[in-house]
Amino acid sequence: MGVAAAAARAALRPTAATLLLFSRPHQHRRATQHLPFARRRRHSYSSTATVAAPTPTLGDSGGEAPEPEGKAARRRRARESPEGLLRHQLDMCSRNADLPTALRLYDAAVSPESPVPLSLHHYNCLLYLCSNAAASDPDSSAAAAQRGFDIFARMEADGVQPNEATLTSVARLAAATRDPAMAFSVVRRMAAAGVPPRLRTYGPALFAYCDAKDADGAGQVEAHMDASGVVPEEPELAALLRVNADKARAEEVYRLLHRTRALVRQVCDTTAQAVEAWFRSDAASEAGVDKWDPRKIKEGVVRGGGGWHGQGWLGKGPWSVGTSEMDKDGTCQRCGERLVCIDIDPSETDNFASSLTELAIKREARDDFLCFQSWLRRHGPFDAVIDAANVGLYNSKAFSFSQVNSVVNAIQRVTKSKKLPLIILHRNRVSGGPAKVPFNQKILEGWRNAGALYATPPGSNDDWYWLYAAVSCRSLLVTNDEMRDHLFQLLGTSFFPRWKEKHQVRLTFSGRGPTLHLPPPYSIVIQESEDGSWHVPTTTGDDIEKPRQWICSTRKSSK
Repeated sequence: MGVAAAAARAALRPTAATLLLFSRPHQHRRATQHLPFARRRRHSYSSTATVAAPTPTLGDSGGEAPEPEGKAARRRRARESPEGLLRHQLDMCSRNADLPTALRLYDAAVSPESPVPLSLHHYNCLLYLCSNAAASDPDSSAAAAQRGFDIFARMEADGVQPNEATLTSVARLAAATRDPAMAFSVVRRMAAAGVPPRLRTYGPALFAYCDAKDADGAGQVEAHMDASGVVPEEPELAALLRVNADKARAEEVYRLLHRTRALVRQVCDTTAQAVEAWFRSDAASEAGVDKWDPRKIKEGVVRGGGGWHGQGWLGKGPWSVGTSEMDKDGTCQRCGERLVCIDIDPSETDNFASSLTELAIKREARDDFLCFQSWLRRHGPFDAVIDAANVGLYNSKAFSFSQVNSVVNAIQRVTKSKKLPLIILHRNRVSGGPAKVPFNQKILEGWRNAGALYATPPGSNDDWYWLYAAVSCRSLLVTNDEMRDHLFQLLGTSFFPRWKEKHQVRLTFSGRGPTLHLPPPYSIVIQESEDGSWHVPTTTGDDIEKPRQWICSTRKSSK
């Protein structure tokens, strides 16, 4: 650290300490009690606030009162006001990551010569830009952080109440100055003030503690997240895994591997590297026991549903670590261990189907979805459900009925009952366009006669229908849809990826027709065997035409 950087950090420290005392009132202002970060401003300005001229009365003008101003006119006037113009300019700066221009605009807005009232939106844009620059540009980090703290101090003095986005930026500023304690303090004060922290709010403190090799501090952030109901994702778990591995905290690494198994299942390259580094470390060699009770291990496996026992590291000595692939039965080609298929509790499926129904009814026309459920009870169950829109548009801009029909025939041949699968299509697809072609009409008529076609009503989202049908019928689902968009995020449950793994059939086409990629007979999830071996799936196998790569870790003495 150079002298200049050290001086800049020293200059920042008093400002940071002052900011952490947000509840301390200025001498010339009275502090409010409901939020410790800021006081209410005496004059509330929004980004579109303007001062309206008094409306003339009949007595003033001697004529009729003017027409009330319309919404469009008010919006236009707000956009053209100094506050509105500043908002637009700062939004452009945010889009272009242009901090210097944003700071010039800010300095002009707070100058006594031509002041512009600043709103929450203005401040949030400025703080966002400062925190981004402080985190991404080491050369200007201290200066950007200092300006960010100064802007926040001005915001606090003006009594503009911060929201979660504001305080996330402040936490990022603190993390950029390598002050994880301050970043965590912001999060704790948010929670105490009733402002619910989000995952992105915890990130600056968590990653700053991990970068500082402070495993205890990172553990405190993780515990606070758990208490607040905020669930970590792979980047947070990988950072925790690395810092605890670096500190040779074997039991914490064990716990975090199992937490990753439950929340992530498959890991990306950077997490895989952290896992491999742990198993190759001296601390991993020393962790474990020479003897254990196989009965207790078996009980742990049964209690956990298979694929792990959770009883701690088994064995002693160095690990043999490498990448491997699984054969079609789930046998590791490197060590010979056979992976298991982890059961799904039937009650979980029922609960998931119920929650899916509740969500669908909120977003679909209630009667339409209830009619579908009634139809499904009469015509089902089905061994397979086809997302026909996804299949019919595979590698094509034009919908192909013959392509869907080839998949219908292919999946029918591999199901137990040999019954036609359920084909879900929007009503527009079955009544217009290619559906009017005689050959396609013949295909549709065959599906209808078999009771295998359901046309979803206008305004509906097909996804709710085919997903509900597949879940409630416990059937295969034929689609290449990765089911990662907003609709599926609403489901908010760890059950969904486990269900997909066991039920989704993906497909490719060649000159010979469709190739179905059926679910594997084993679970693609981190697995811990009864003899202490570990197999960790990576996401490099998301290409269905290439075999998935696994990390295989076994004790050298046990193989």
